[in-house]
Amino acid sequence: MTFDFSGRVALVTGAAQGIGQAIARSLASSGARVAVADIDAPRLTAFADSEGFQAEAIDLGNRAASQELIRKIVAICGRLDVLVNAAGGVRGQVGRPIEEVDEASWRTIFAANVDGAFWLAQAASAPMRAEGYGRIVNIASGAGLRPSLTGIQAYTAAKHALVGLTRQLSQDLAPAGITCNAVAPGFVRSNPTTERQWESYGAEGQARLLASIHTRRLGSPADIAYAVLFLASEKAGWISGQILSVDGGRS
Repeated sequence: MTFDFSGRVALVTGAAQGIGQAIARSLASSGARVAVADIDAPRLTAFADSEGFQAEAIDLGNRAASQELIRKIVAICGRLDVLVNAAGGVRGQVGRPIEEVDEASWRTIFAANVDGAFWLAQAASAPMRAEGYGRIVNIASGAGLRPSLTGIQAYTAAKHALVGLTRQLSQDLAPAGITCNAVAPGFVRSNPTTERQWESYGAEGQARLLASIHTRRLGSPADIAYAVLFLASEKAGWISGQILSVDGGRS
């Protein structure tokens, strides 16, 4: 199966590293005109410059900034067909006892993983409705379907919220030709945070994790990008409100 995104315009967030970068490259290699966004300006700019992408370094948890980003892309490109919300993560946090979790830590993770996805979908809905076509793909997590390997309560709750948001957006937008789905990756060593997490397991913990995966291997950013490419394509036009686990068959 091949995918042709010629004439399509895509925005990929969380493109300063790992999974977001793999998704952006895959869309571009399939013909899409790609814009990328992230809060990490130096890494985003370096990536965008190397690939020839339009780049916007912003805090996507800010509603006004997210709305302006969509307006700018539509003004420059004339349309927006694909929105991939890959921004998120744990924002440098680690698992802590529930008694030690403060309000700022909780809200920071929700802003990164849920708020930005909603603000962008909200802003993108108007130009997509005007075209009668749109694809929104959210990058959730296995932590949105079960307790998180990170042990971070806010991350688990935020990814569960993103799964619920995906289904609600589908109900709201699919009648207008805008599908909304999510990919829930398993453990992927895709950035410094996941590398630290992998190392923290030690040899025994790493072996246990691999043994729990049916394919007996970790995923790669490309594995996630392939799934996104399908859901963002015209071939997935009758798929909406779905959460696709891409985790090697984790028990």
